[in-house]
Amino acid sequence: MARRTTSSSTGSSPGPRNRTPQPLPRRRRTFGDFIKAFFAFIALIVLLVGVPGALATQMGWPLPSGTPSLDWLQQEITAGTFLNVLTVLVWFAWAQFTACVLVEMKAALSGVGVPNRVPGAGPSQLLARQLVAALLLVGATAASFAPGLSQLGQQLQENQRPTVAAAQQTPAGLLGQQEQAASSAAAAVAEQAANAAHAAESGSTADSGDTKYYRIQPPEGRHHDSLWEVAERHLGDGRRYKEIYQLNKDRAQPDGSRLSEASLIRPGWILEMPGDARGGDLVEMPDEAPEVSKEVQQQISDYSNTGSAEQRGSGQQGDSGSGTGSGAVDHDTARITVPEQRPGADQGQQSQGQQGQQEHATSAADDGGFGLPQALLGAPLLAAGLLGALGRRRRQALWQSALGAVGGRRGMMEPPTPTGTAADVQDALLVGADPEGVRLLDRSLRGLAAALAEESRPLPTVYAAWMSNGDLHLQLAQPAGRPPVPWQLGQDQTFWMLARADAERYEDLDTAAPYPGLVSLGTMDDSRLLLNLESVPGIVSLSGSQEDRAGVFASVAAELATNGWSDRMTITLVGFGQDLTPLAPNRLRHLDDIEALVETMEAETRQRRGALGAAGHDSVLTGRTGPAQHTRWAPHLVLLAAEPSAEDAIKLAELASDASRLGIGYLVGTESGDLPGAAWEMEITGEGKLLAPLLGLELDAQLLPVAQQRAVVELFVEADPEREPNGPAADPPFLVDISEQGRPAVYARLVGPYEIIGLDTPDGERSPLLHEALALLLLHREGVHPRVLSSALWPRGVTEDVRDALVERLRAWLGNDPDGTPRLGTDSTGRLKLAKSVVSDLDVLRSLYHEATQGRGVDSRAVRGRLLTDALVLVRGPLLAERPAGRYGWLTHEIIDAQLPLLVADIGLALSAFHLEKGRAGKAIEALNAALGSAPGDERLWHELLRATHATGDETRLQRLAADLVSRSGARGLPPRTEALLDELLPSWRSGVAAVG
Repeated sequence: MARRTTSSSTGSSPGPRNRTPQPLPRRRRTFGDFIKAFFAFIALIVLLVGVPGALATQMGWPLPSGTPSLDWLQQEITAGTFLNVLTVLVWFAWAQFTACVLVEMKAALSGVGVPNRVPGAGPSQLLARQLVAALLLVGATAASFAPGLSQLGQQLQENQRPTVAAAQQTPAGLLGQQEQAASSAAAAVAEQAANAAHAAESGSTADSGDTKYYRIQPPEGRHHDSLWEVAERHLGDGRRYKEIYQLNKDRAQPDGSRLSEASLIRPGWILEMPGDARGGDLVEMPDEAPEVSKEVQQQISDYSNTGSAEQRGSGQQGDSGSGTGSGAVDHDTARITVPEQRPGADQGQQSQGQQGQQEHATSAADDGGFGLPQALLGAPLLAAGLLGALGRRRRQALWQSALGAVGGRRGMMEPPTPTGTAADVQDALLVGADPEGVRLLDRSLRGLAAALAEESRPLPTVYAAWMSNGDLHLQLAQPAGRPPVPWQLGQDQTFWMLARADAERYEDLDTAAPYPGLVSLGTMDDSRLLLNLESVPGIVSLSGSQEDRAGVFASVAAELATNGWSDRMTITLVGFGQDLTPLAPNRLRHLDDIEALVETMEAETRQRRGALGAAGHDSVLTGRTGPAQHTRWAPHLVLLAAEPSAEDAIKLAELASDASRLGIGYLVGTESGDLPGAAWEMEITGEGKLLAPLLGLELDAQLLPVAQQRAVVELFVEADPEREPNGPAADPPFLVDISEQGRPAVYARLVGPYEIIGLDTPDGERSPLLHEALALLLLHREGVHPRVLSSALWPRGVTEDVRDALVERLRAWLGNDPDGTPRLGTDSTGRLKLAKSVVSDLDVLRSLYHEATQGRGVDSRAVRGRLLTDALVLVRGPLLAERPAGRYGWLTHEIIDAQLPLLVADIGLALSAFHLEKGRAGKAIEALNAALGSAPGDERLWHELLRATHATGDETRLQRLAADLVSRSGARGLPPRTEALLDELLPSWRSGVAAVG
């Protein structure tokens, strides 16, 4: 991308595009500006001269002329006494305001640094700043006051935010204030060598007598100068900022401070420049600068006498330091590195969630020619969120299918089996998901919030989180003291770190999520960056091609909508081609255009400001601590994929100026990369790199490409509980021959303790793995991708040769059918699939119920009763009871734990109805009690049990059953339907339950 040119730039050599915050367009001075200046002048005259004049002439001097005696304390307090006290207070207020005006005037006229703070004069100094700024707006010195004017009504220290040195020492330089953005993305080794050669050449040809200097200019609007920009304008390459840093490091500046970080420069500072610097009157020499004041000439002259020969040599020779990757810089400058990583206790097992594991375990581009979407494989937190939300959606559809029918029960609802791209995406979610990482992140953040609340400490502003080697690093906006135990200080005061071992000790806490706006952007040096969108001080812009931007926006939207570390939020989408609402209808909303967005956000901003003021909070962070705050101060994140017009961009920038305090975040796309009012700028390249050179970022971006967006949405739409609610029930995925001729070669009992009939027990330590692999295949008769199998058996990752060896052992263990066909085969998509001769009791259970309710049992009552009875006999307990601890973790991704109880309840209800038709209430009660053993929470079974017990005519037995139901319900009480049924069958149940109790 071409380098942005400025009026002070010379030459036409391209360079990295400037990615610092862009100033809002500056308008010319208007007649209104002069009117404002006039009224500001009148106000200052009235306040500075009129007030003391009025006090002196009307009230006189209120203090006594001599030393008061003790009699003075016994005098009567009159109205005059109060007037004298009030007059003294007004005199003090006037003196304080006058001091504020003088301080602001001095800062504005000198242009050096930021105004000093007058103690205790917050509102007075803010008023003085606005009046002085308005007065000087029509003069040449008004530039330094632009931030104050653009942020009227904000805190006095808005432009005096503490520096975040550590933010520039890590890739979380993204996390610094706008005025501190100065670090660059390091180039590759070849680029750095070329830069060093260029600097050396320029240094050798430069005349030592041509030393040049640059004076840091005051900020304009939201724009603050940086070393990168200085190097870009005057050296032709922003990456040469290190030469400027070396020349000026630790030299005394006019305000007495020193340049100690390459990321921190202040208005009014003097910088010595390399000899080849160019750029007109912005680059000034001490003896040849008639266009500047004598004071500035003297400052430059004094500055030229500081420093050392070594500094000058380093600056003229350029940067000879080398880097070995993204972010490498000289040892003497601020480092651009990921948070310091601690080696785990066992390097063979330690990992950062699923990240790195999947890359190590399945490094090949495909598996036997059948690959999975790499974007989801490398996005463990996004995949975990999508997989969890999909599982919840399928369970909801399953329960709605079970309870939605009127007057009867529909057949067992089976989730649709995805095919094609949707199947690949589902497998990628299973492989890539890191639910344990999500759980630890959520518990760690909530635990931190609870610990800070116990110490009555506010939540610190967190710009980002890094997940590195299993540890969690929080990047703070500014130092916040020592973190609560077990958190530790990281590599500096702006990092709080929690080791994975300590995070695992956290338990679930009833605490509001403190940082729900965190979202993954990508990885850098094996560390994953999560940006806190709601804490960004303004708009985050994303440039690049429309297709590349769409992948980033979709990834951000999908993770925010389904993540597991937030309670609730609103995500407003504008300009999205693919409707993502099915992922989370309660969180996501689409707006038609930018006009609707601006209108919505204006109302939201007003409402939040009012709510914060009414609650007495200065930001949403203080509102999230304390009791009963779970439903308040949820973030509102705006994702604008379409590029706004210049006018709309200005409106959004004005709304975003106070957004971080209100918990509102803005991510806005732009084709050109020049977005007015952008606080942080990023660029997505066609190679999948997310770049922000000034912020020190070069990430492997997390993307959700368009094809995978559609497949993910398809999975959620197919699982929608409202989709065809009255349609026919789906058939089981696998039906077996339940006759004597259909006896299987291998029979596995999964419903209850795990047993295998027809195979010898494998010897050695691999036996548990083989059993687990077979169970996974039996629960997925449609086939299992090899990568899904390996991620299920080895959640921490495994190499392909180990996985393939296990598959071959499993194939050999299962053997072949009499015709020589292997019982473990591979289908056309590359998925592992069992032969029909390998059967589980769950397959038989489903087949028996299907045959009884939709097959031969429909026309033969006797056949139906026999099939239902045989099915209920197969139920020996929960699925895979007594399974080894620490294994079968993949069951958390399944919905079989919800399907099996509903299937057993279906069978019990059908068999009960079968017996009640013939008046066999006792048999019906036996069937219902047997079903309740596996589905104790099914309300329908209890209702039928009440009816069957009522049919016996034994009121005492019915009373005992009612008392049992009441005791089971606990403090929540009986469900309304159950109470209504008891009122019908046993009107005196309430008094009877009390008597039994």
